[in-house]
Amino acid sequence: MIDKKNTRLQRFAAFLRSKYRLVILNDSTFGEKISLRLSPLGLITGIFAITIVMTTLVISLVAFTPLREYIPGYGTVSERKEILELTQKADSMEQTLEARAAYMNSILNVLNEKFETKTEKPKKDTTGKYAKVDTKASTNDIEFRNDYELNKNNSIATKAKYKGLSDLVFFTPAKGLITESFNVSQNHYGLDIVTKADETVKSTLDGTIVFTGFSAEDGNIIQVQHSNNLTSIYKHNSALLKKTGDRIKAGEAISVVGNTGEKSKGPHLHFELWFDGQPINPQDFVAF
Repeated sequence: MIDKKNTRLQRFAAFLRSKYRLVILNDSTFGEKISLRLSPLGLITGIFAITIVMTTLVISLVAFTPLREYIPGYGTVSERKEILELTQKADSMEQTLEARAAYMNSILNVLNEKFETKTEKPKKDTTGKYAKVDTKASTNDIEFRNDYELNKNNSIATKAKYKGLSDLVFFTPAKGLITESFNVSQNHYGLDIVTKADETVKSTLDGTIVFTGFSAEDGNIIQVQHSNNLTSIYKHNSALLKKTGDRIKAGEAISVVGNTGEKSKGPHLHFELWFDGQPINPQDFVAF
């Protein structure tokens, strides 16, 4: 049995190495035109080589030439870049719409007097664990309270000084950290409120847009004229959402917080209040 297998393998190997001649003759004269000396092994090797070369050429044409645009699923680099940009814009618009929807829901809840209240009662200390805790006010606490009461009285006096303003309900233009306060001696006639980039700026009262523009120092500026000869100014915006002449309501978005102008050192809002042509401290009227 083993000898027969070896014999078959030897015959097959001999067949592959056998030489054959392919002759092409002229049918009329029987003259020899082409003569090729081949073996089955060489023929198989040639077919594999031609297949590899043709496959490489086809892949190269598809991958590195404009022909790939005609194949479904392929596209140009510019098209893929445009699709990516459109996707990012769509995501940004979706986030903006969600934020505005949440803001409008909050405003509606305030107007409808819907507030979340917690009715949980404080737990009593039945173990006596905190019975020895000293709850008397320290000297620093007493001084702080006295100082607060004094400033509170001064604030009330300040509001009384500006007739008609104490009855107005001011809307906070932007929530954030106040990094620089009102200081007339340093020619700083407003507040610098640091907040996150692209935060919307709201009008502090009902009014009319009387100025929208740009300056090298303050960037994009929007100015609103209110009743009682009161004016509010918003500076360093990245974009203005209203135009001159627009009538707006308190809390309505009028611009977007930015970092424009030479005086700006980061995303923030510079907010000013002017009454009868004189700057006033916004912190005396607006809750930040």
